[in-house]
Amino acid sequence: MRSHVPGRPRRSVSIPGPAARRAFAVSLVLAACLTTSPALAATAQAPARDGSAAGLDRYYRQHLGWGSCVKGPADTAGRDLDKAGVQCADLTVPLDYADPAGRTTTVAMSRLKATDTRHRIGSILLNNGGPGGPSVESPPDVRKAMKDVGARYDIIGFDPRFVGRSTPLDCGWPVGVAWFSAGTSRAAFDRQVTLQKSLADKCRAAGASVLPHISTRNTARDMDVIRGALGERKISYLGYSYGTYLGTVYTQMFPGRYDRVVLDGAINPGDYRPRLLKGSERENEKALSDWAAWAAERHDTYGLGRTRAEVLATVDRVVAASARSPLTVGVGADAFRIDDSQVPVLLFTGIGDDADPTRAFLGEQLSVLHMAAEGAAPTTLSPRFAATLRYMLHGGAEPSGVQLAIICGDVAAPHDPQLYWRDIERNRAAHPLFGPLTNNIGPCAFWDRPREEPTQVRRDVSALIVAATGDPRTTYKGSVELHSLLPSSRLVTLEGANRHALFGRYGNTCVDNEVNRYLATGKLPTKDQTCVKQAG
Repeated sequence: MRSHVPGRPRRSVSIPGPAARRAFAVSLVLAACLTTSPALAATAQAPARDGSAAGLDRYYRQHLGWGSCVKGPADTAGRDLDKAGVQCADLTVPLDYADPAGRTTTVAMSRLKATDTRHRIGSILLNNGGPGGPSVESPPDVRKAMKDVGARYDIIGFDPRFVGRSTPLDCGWPVGVAWFSAGTSRAAFDRQVTLQKSLADKCRAAGASVLPHISTRNTARDMDVIRGALGERKISYLGYSYGTYLGTVYTQMFPGRYDRVVLDGAINPGDYRPRLLKGSERENEKALSDWAAWAAERHDTYGLGRTRAEVLATVDRVVAASARSPLTVGVGADAFRIDDSQVPVLLFTGIGDDADPTRAFLGEQLSVLHMAAEGAAPTTLSPRFAATLRYMLHGGAEPSGVQLAIICGDVAAPHDPQLYWRDIERNRAAHPLFGPLTNNIGPCAFWDRPREEPTQVRRDVSALIVAATGDPRTTYKGSVELHSLLPSSRLVTLEGANRHALFGRYGNTCVDNEVNRYLATGKLPTKDQTCVKQAG
């Protein structure tokens, strides 16, 4: 059941685009300034007595119609949420916070209510990263990660505006990801320029009326409406990856309206930009090298080399072969051609986690690619590998484009393709594999400039920051820098792990205990804490 602001017409925004396609096959991680409108600034800086801003009371005071999470007969995720005791509702928010009487859109929410009501702490809001990551389905997993303290919170998931179960944006992209390598030649880069411009054009055609309103700052405004609609004076927050940037933005825009804040795998806001992974080349090379050592110990399984150096040399040969001519892998309907713009994406995705199952999957993929590079006849792919390639090259069931729409709506990107090419060439000598990936051009180069300036960190926040020293996505350096920007924060460091996002996901008891102790007591550690990777 959709909630609605009483006394106003139902004018939710609908986004034209193709109907939902098949279920997601796999998740691949990414991976002149404008003057802020006074009206937009007022929504964050001029709170009324109930915590809302002038003209927004009807949104903050709206009734949430909590009920079943099932959206239709094929909604198995919704049925699972119902079985877990989760309730769902839709929140109405203004499309444009500078025009609260104008068009609206909906934000999907979920709630797993506290069971220890006698010791209830409040509500905790979740964001899984992305940008564009949904979290409506996350409360049961987070309740489990929070152990005993989870029963003391209402755990609130939400899909940010135009994501997932919220009113969706669909750019109708023919690929599942917009983030590829520039490859090994100028011709490969020029093909990327053409592709990335076409992706931006598709988004502009599909959602021109809403693209200016898709941004982190507007998602933060939606979060504060969630807080108000829940009847909470303050709300706690757990954010992973990009969710740490979103959480930081919320604390800067809405001081005094948050309670306990956990930022896991943090981004330094000064580094947040369309080429978000630029500067992470060394961390990714270290993660790849560690994986190569792991694969070398399993040469009899994968056939990639008996030493770290031999495995890395095999990787280089695979990339070089894919640059000469695309590698054909798989047969029949699951036959794919993979070139030097795509092989690095598979490598990058596979080294984001140092757990054995993730490493084994990358070993499987490189074994297949190696055989193709050596001229072997294609063989049947595993269902998982076929699904990965199908999604990367042809897209999945869910609407496409919102992740880049958020980033492009936050920070302006350089428009000149030659600038990207110069950056790629400067980085190629030191980082031949990942430099052309992290410095490549993307759709934001062909996007309109954002309506607002990026958020600046000017207020201290007593948050708990969690980070792994070998994080190849949001580097440890970024977490340390955010910690320095927030002097009252504390940093929990996990040493020896090449892993992105830790709490409740990596199985490190020390990290999980530190987070849960903070969530239970509201008291940060007296000093920064260090945990070590557990054996096995």
